Amino acid sequence: MAWSLLGAFAASVCFGVATVLQAVAARRAPSTPGVDPRLLVRLATQLPYLAGISLDLLGFGLELAALRSLPLFVVQAIIAANLAVTALVAAQVMGVELTGREWAAVAVVCVGLAMLGSSAGRESAAQVSPAFRWSILGSALLLLAAGVAAGRLTAMARAVALGTVAGLGFGVVAIAARVLTGFAPLELLSDPAAYALAGGGAAAALFFATALQRGSVTATTAAVVVAETVVPAAIGIRVLGDQTRSGWQAVCGFVLALAGTLALARFGEPPESQ
Repeated sequence: MAWSLLGAFAASVCFGVATVLQAVAARRAPSTPGVDPRLLVRLATQLPYLAGISLDLLGFGLELAALRSLPLFVVQAIIAANLAVTALVAAQVMGVELTGREWAAVAVVCVGLAMLGSSAGRESAAQVSPAFRWSILGSALLLLAAGVAAGRLTAMARAVALGTVAGLGFGVVAIAARVLTGFAPLELLSDPAAYALAGGGAAAALFFATALQRGSVTATTAAVVVAETVVPAAIGIRVLGDQTRSGWQAVCGFVLALAGTLALARFGEPPESQ
């Protein structure tokens, strides 16, 4: 379990750095109305975005490994706390000054994650019905439609809506990864959860990039953090049987980590805007 926790923390570091790199690239790319899948193609020509995607892929591999033996709410809270990493990197490398409130938020995140890590119990791939696996895929398709509709909104509503849909998409990825029973090609091809993982991840990446490009990055990031953390955590506990060694400690740690992360939401902003 210790290796899984280290993997989750390493994934958070990867995602934290990748967020800034992708935000920089998204702001440089030409803007078009609505949600345009070609945005990902344009971003793929930019080195910062490619570097960010590489870090995301590495982080996802580490997250996937962690989800095989840790509860969803622990892994998702650790992953969402990547903004604490982004804040520290921005302070040291980019010269961004952290306020006293933000240093306190970083400390709160660290305390919350320490409580979560020490309360986590060992889990294995969740045994769920075929209907549940198909429902994950159905959720991914619904989120795709919701994201397209959200892209037609204006100003702040669009950023929050796209961020929420993107966060839920990342949540679908986590839930699908949690219920995968194996990685053999035939197993993956016959498992609806595998398609939900791939489709949900691609849709979430598109909606997140769109929101970063056209709306408030702080609002977007906050919406992503809440959606990708709270919803999978609830499903993990209620449906997948995730457990802890200390319930009150896990709840307190989860709340502290999430609250501290939300206080650092501005660090999803690209360096030019800091």
